[in-house]
Amino acid sequence: MHIFIQSGLRYFINKNKHASNEPIHIFEQGFGTGLNALLSLREAIQLNQKILYQTIEPYPVTIEEATRLNYAEMIKKDLREYFYLLHACEWNKEVAIHPLFSFEKINTTLQPFEPSEQFHIIYFDAFDSKAQPELWTEFIFKKMYKLLYPHGILVTYSSKGAVQRAMKATGFSIEKLKGPPGKREIIRAEKN
Repeated sequence: MHIFIQSGLRYFINKNKHASNEPIHIFEQGFGTGLNALLSLREAIQLNQKILYQTIEPYPVTIEEATRLNYAEMIKKDLREYFYLLHACEWNKEVAIHPLFSFEKINTTLQPFEPSEQFHIIYFDAFDSKAQPELWTEFIFKKMYKLLYPHGILVTYSSKGAVQRAMKATGFSIEKLKGPPGKREIIRAEKN
């Protein structure tokens, strides 16, 4: 909630006074368990804001594993059916999960990913640079920069100096924000 929804989606809406009839395009690096997509769907419903959500994941959680997660119950029980739809829907195809939430998950890594559109927000939720050093490079942040509309934002939990330098080298303006409990700082980067 703190990193991707409050510092990302809500910040973008408030800053840009985004009209609710215009869809917000979100890209998530790393679908994982689907929590960020579920929280974004909840925001779309609560704010009556159309969201087009695209995510990639090279190592998907199985539907059996997703069934054992209790995110929907922890957040709001009436989201349960949507949570399972996020996991059960077909890969590599846009699906209307809700009238306000179009969703596409693509089974790929970031390096070959070439979308046909740009995004307002990127949730950069890759594993730590020790686990996936290839995703925290200047090359990758150049790609992320190109994926964003002007004044689009990228939010991530990593605030390491090397990550900040790679982002700045590609043209991002960096803002360090207070992190959630247990994390000192997070980063919000904006395309100039």
